[in-house]
Amino acid sequence: MQNEELYEEIDTEESITQRYLGLSLGKFFLLVSFIVVLGIYLGVLLYGTNSLEVLFGLDDYENYLQDEVVRLKNENAELQREYFELKEISAQ
Repeated sequence: MQNEELYEEIDTEESITQRYLGLSLGKFFLLVSFIVVLGIYLGVLLYGTNSLEVLFGLDDYENYLQDEVVRLKNENAELQREYFELKEISAQ
Protein backbone atom coordinates (compact mmCIF):
# COMPACT_ATOMS: atom_id res chain seq x y z
CA MET A 1 0.00 0.00 0.00
CA GLN A 2 2.85 2.38 0.67
CA ASN A 3 4.24 1.83 -2.83
CA GLU A 4 0.92 2.73 -4.38
CA GLU A 5 0.77 5.95 -2.35
CA LEU A 6 4.29 6.86 -3.42
CA TYR A 7 3.45 6.26 -7.05
CA GLU A 8 0.38 8.43 -6.78
CA GLU A 9 2.41 11.27 -5.31
CA ILE A 10 4.96 11.17 -8.15
CA ASP A 11 4.03 13.58 -10.90
CA THR A 12 4.09 11.53 -14.07
CA GLU A 13 3.29 14.36 -16.44
CA GLU A 14 6.21 15.92 -18.25
CA SER A 15 6.13 19.35 -19.77
CA ILE A 16 6.40 19.71 -23.53
CA THR A 17 9.99 20.93 -23.28
CA GLN A 18 10.97 17.95 -21.14
CA ARG A 19 9.29 15.54 -23.47
CA TYR A 20 10.74 16.88 -26.75
CA LEU A 21 13.95 18.68 -25.75
CA GLY A 22 14.91 17.11 -22.46
CA LEU A 23 14.96 20.50 -20.73
CA SER A 24 12.90 21.81 -17.89
CA LEU A 25 10.68 24.78 -18.63
CA GLY A 26 12.94 27.18 -16.70
CA LYS A 27 16.09 26.05 -18.51
CA PHE A 28 14.27 26.27 -21.83
CA PHE A 29 13.24 29.89 -21.22
CA LEU A 30 16.76 30.71 -20.03
CA LEU A 31 18.21 29.24 -23.22
CA VAL A 32 15.70 31.07 -25.43
CA SER A 33 16.37 34.39 -23.69
CA PHE A 34 20.14 33.88 -24.06
CA ILE A 35 19.72 33.23 -27.79
CA VAL A 36 17.52 36.31 -28.21
CA VAL A 37 20.00 38.53 -26.34
CA LEU A 38 22.89 37.13 -28.39
CA GLY A 39 20.93 37.77 -31.60
CA ILE A 40 20.19 41.36 -30.62
CA TYR A 41 23.85 41.92 -29.71
CA LEU A 42 25.07 40.55 -33.05
CA GLY A 43 22.45 42.61 -34.89
CA VAL A 44 23.63 45.80 -33.22
CA LEU A 45 27.24 44.85 -33.86
CA LEU A 46 26.71 44.21 -37.56
CA TYR A 47 24.11 46.85 -38.39
CA GLY A 48 24.39 49.46 -35.62
CA THR A 49 26.59 52.50 -35.23
CA ASN A 50 29.63 50.31 -34.59
CA SER A 51 29.04 48.19 -37.64
CA LEU A 52 31.34 46.97 -40.36
CA GLU A 53 29.62 49.36 -42.74
CA VAL A 54 30.83 52.32 -40.67
CA LEU A 55 34.33 50.84 -40.57
CA PHE A 56 34.42 50.48 -44.35
CA GLY A 57 33.09 54.01 -44.74
CA LEU A 58 35.86 55.33 -42.52
CA ASP A 59 38.46 53.41 -44.54
CA ASP A 60 37.14 55.00 -47.74
CA TYR A 61 37.22 58.43 -46.12
CA GLU A 62 40.81 57.85 -44.96
CA ASN A 63 41.84 56.96 -48.53
CA TYR A 64 40.09 60.09 -49.81
CA LEU A 65 41.92 62.26 -47.27
CA GLN A 66 45.29 60.71 -48.15
CA ASP A 67 44.67 61.43 -51.84
CA GLU A 68 43.63 64.98 -50.95
CA VAL A 69 46.87 65.49 -48.98
CA VAL A 70 48.94 64.38 -51.97
CA ARG A 71 46.97 66.66 -54.30
CA LEU A 72 47.36 69.65 -51.98
CA LYS A 73 51.10 69.04 -51.57
CA ASN A 74 51.52 69.04 -55.35
CA GLU A 75 49.42 72.19 -55.66
CA ASN A 76 51.44 73.84 -52.89
CA ALA A 77 54.71 72.95 -54.61
CA GLU A 78 53.45 74.42 -57.90
CA LEU A 79 52.26 77.61 -56.19
CA GLN A 80 55.57 78.00 -54.33
CA ARG A 81 57.50 77.61 -57.60
CA GLU A 82 55.29 80.25 -59.21
CA TYR A 83 55.73 82.52 -56.17
CA PHE A 84 59.53 82.27 -56.25
CA GLU A 85 59.57 82.86 -60.03
CA LEU A 86 57.49 86.00 -59.54
CA LYS A 87 59.66 87.10 -56.64
CA GLU A 88 62.79 86.63 -58.77
CA ILE A 89 61.27 88.65 -61.63
CA SER A 90 60.30 91.50 -59.32
CA ALA A 91 63.76 91.55 -57.72
CA GLN A 92 65.47 92.16 -61.07
